[in-house]
Amino acid sequence: MPKILIIDDEKAIRRTIKEILEFEKYNVDEAEDGQQGLDMALKGNYDVILSDIKMPKLDGTELLAKLMAHGTESSLIMMSGHGNIETAVDAVKKGAFDYLAKPIDLNRLLVTIRNAMDKSTLVIETKILKKKIGKAYEMIGDSKALNNIRDMIDKVAPTDARVLITGSNGSGKELVAREIHNKSSRAAAPLIEVNCAAIPSELIESELFGHEKGAFTSAVATRKGKFELAEGGTIFLDEIGDMSLSAQAKVLRALQENKITRVGGDKEIKVDVRILAATNKDLRKEIEKGEFREDLFHRLSVIPIQVPSLNDRKEDIPLLADHFINMICTDYGMPMKTISKDALKALQQKDWTGNIREFRNVIERLVILCGKEITDKDVKRFA
Repeated sequence: MPKILIIDDEKAIRRTIKEILEFEKYNVDEAEDGQQGLDMALKGNYDVILSDIKMPKLDGTELLAKLMAHGTESSLIMMSGHGNIETAVDAVKKGAFDYLAKPIDLNRLLVTIRNAMDKSTLVIETKILKKKIGKAYEMIGDSKALNNIRDMIDKVAPTDARVLITGSNGSGKELVAREIHNKSSRAAAPLIEVNCAAIPSELIESELFGHEKGAFTSAVATRKGKFELAEGGTIFLDEIGDMSLSAQAKVLRALQENKITRVGGDKEIKVDVRILAATNKDLRKEIEKGEFREDLFHRLSVIPIQVPSLNDRKEDIPLLADHFINMICTDYGMPMKTISKDALKALQQKDWTGNIREFRNVIERLVILCGKEITDKDVKRFA
């Protein structure tokens, strides 16, 4: 049953609202002043808090500020008989869900509470989804090679230094980029990922820098590029070794001057983004072949990070196996499975050319096709 807290120094108003809400099947508590309301709000897990603004001990504005500072998940609805439009706007700016003027319109009260409940549900669902996504992008393992990467990330993340992440396909370059972004001061801003290998060379400039209306046949409207969308955050250029030379020149200019120009436009747009890049190619060899700009390479590789292959950290395989088994069983709604020590040894003896990506696919195959315990015979048969 949804929980609501009413904070008001007028007993008659508290009782009236409580009776109405209890009739609507809400669980309702009361507080007679701001301080009591704050104590109850911090201890109780309320979905919605209705608070008067003019109260003894602690007024509604101070209460709102303190609850926001504590990071409350409750939706706050402010009430007042002395307010005006400015009061309402100020309350919402400070974090209130809505503002109701006294005398309270009961229909509006009920509609506002329902909307606030919907918002609270969405906030909780979003947090659960973020946790799920976070688990999907965890760096799993305790090997020396992986711990060295973690140490480097901890040193690099708080700065705005550009990072070039290298490593073979499926080794986890994207995870490193995400970890750097999440531990940086830009974590609240977007992380925009661009797979340079997946975008045709004739479209890469439009994708990165945007285009003006009429810049080419299908440009029916002005469109922002990835650099503008990443404003204040991080742009991750995956497989940068596959980028065309003309696009490389524009990326170099963005790095040097923090300015871009949309395709078909002449206006310079200032951008504030951190650039992370990744590749599975040897860029020095690409420079020798004339397929990658040396000046861009030096600009990007302020901090080079080489991600170890799975073959270089096979001691992490037991932890990775447990992680993926738990994740896959949960995703498919299957009973949890175990893996034998002999099966783990068999997995450690394999040559993992596809790295973590290949390993995850093999574990998924084993989870689906094997019994309650994955054995070494299963590994030999299906891996």
